[in-house]
Amino acid sequence: MKISNIDFGNNLFLAPMAGVSDIGFREQCILFGADVTVSEMLSARAMLHNPSKTQLMTICSPVEKIKVGQIFGHESDVMAKAVNNSMLAHYDIIDINMGCPAPKIVKNGEGSALMKNLPLARQIIEGVVKATDKPVSVKFRLGFDKDISCEFGRMCEEAGASFVTLHARTTLQGYGGKADYEAIAKLKSVLKIPVVGNGDVTEVKSYQHMLSTGVDGVMIGRGAQGKPWIFGEVLGKDVSGVDKFKVISDHVATLRKHYDESWLALYLRKHFLWYTLGERGGSEMRLALATSPSIDESMRILAEIFGHK
Repeated sequence: MKISNIDFGNNLFLAPMAGVSDIGFREQCILFGADVTVSEMLSARAMLHNPSKTQLMTICSPVEKIKVGQIFGHESDVMAKAVNNSMLAHYDIIDINMGCPAPKIVKNGEGSALMKNLPLARQIIEGVVKATDKPVSVKFRLGFDKDISCEFGRMCEEAGASFVTLHARTTLQGYGGKADYEAIAKLKSVLKIPVVGNGDVTEVKSYQHMLSTGVDGVMIGRGAQGKPWIFGEVLGKDVSGVDKFKVISDHVATLRKHYDESWLALYLRKHFLWYTLGERGGSEMRLALATSPSIDESMRILAEIFGHK
């Protein structure tokens, strides 16, 4: 997959995940083989009116290769202005979120709610494309309550999107049920622009299944939680000897450079629980991790779980 002067390598994308895709996590995914990383969702309106919090979310690691900044909103003029905000200057691609199913996002007419308003969605895409020289992509779902992905995909293509990403579930499905790979294949068959497939890629078998749809790229989200080495795994690398404690330590060390310790102690709990899922004899210690008051205490528990002194 190649767009303008951007070569996507093995076409492996780390999905944008709110409250998950932090700089430390993205860094680990890149080191294991991801080609493309996407920021957490960035509010276009917040970028204009409350930039301090958003600024922290746009920090990137020097190891990140192809960087995608994902913005969301429902006002076409605000979205167009956000594209040229200095916070997005270091991103290679701008992605428009039209797939988030979170109730608070949908309630504001943003994210996947835009799939119910194609004229507005088109206006937003056209405005963003016109406002930047960077490639613009759109990430969306099958539809809000039914599959309109082909119609929506054609609209994105006509509006000037360089490529699209389809998470093959409806908004009402949330993250339940199974991703519809047949719908991804159908979308690929009707569009001229590249299509990236997203949904349920958790190991080599599902990765190969996704590739069989004919997609140009594969995006991995929840399958990478607590397992950033999944990118190496699907590329056929031997990841059996991964030092999980080192991965966690490096993840934490990167975050400590940028964030407040007390905030991190709470934020990192979910990552620690993902990293330790399935570890033998870890149930009691996982409870301790879930209530740990500090990062140092969490690291002590993790060292014990993974046999590090």
